[in-house]
Amino acid sequence: MKNNIASFMAGSIFTLGLIISQMINPNKVIGFLDLTNWDPTLAFVMASGVIANIIFIKLLKYKHIENKIIDRKLLLGSAFFGIGWGISGLCPAPALVNLVQLDIKIIIFFTILVMGLKIKIPRKNNR
Repeated sequence: MKNNIASFMAGSIFTLGLIISQMINPNKVIGFLDLTNWDPTLAFVMASGVIANIIFIKLLKYKHIENKIIDRKLLLGSAFFGIGWGISGLCPAPALVNLVQLDIKIIIFFTILVMGLKIKIPRKNNR
C-alpha cells in the first residue's frame, strides 16, 4: 500500500510539473523544437529534470544496466518517437495528461503510441 501511495504522489507531482511548465501544450513544445523561432523556456524544464534525476540516482544508489546494443529496433523506435514528437508536439507523458481533453488528435496519437509499443521487430540471427 505504501508503494501505491508513493507512486501516486510521484505521478501527481510529475503531472503537476508538466502542467505548470506547459509541457502539455503542443505549441510550446513545438516552439522549443523550432530552431527558426526557438523558445528556450523548456530548456529550464529539461535541466531541472536532469538535475533532479542525478540527485535521486545518487541518493538511491541506483545501479543502471546499460544495453550497449544499437540495433534496428532501437533506431526505428527512436526515429518514430522523434517524428511523432515533432509532428504532434507531445511525448508520451503529456499525451497521457492530455487524454482528459478527449481531443481526437490526442486519442489517435496515444492509440498509435500504444500500438507502437506492442510491435515486435524480428531480430536477425547473426550466428
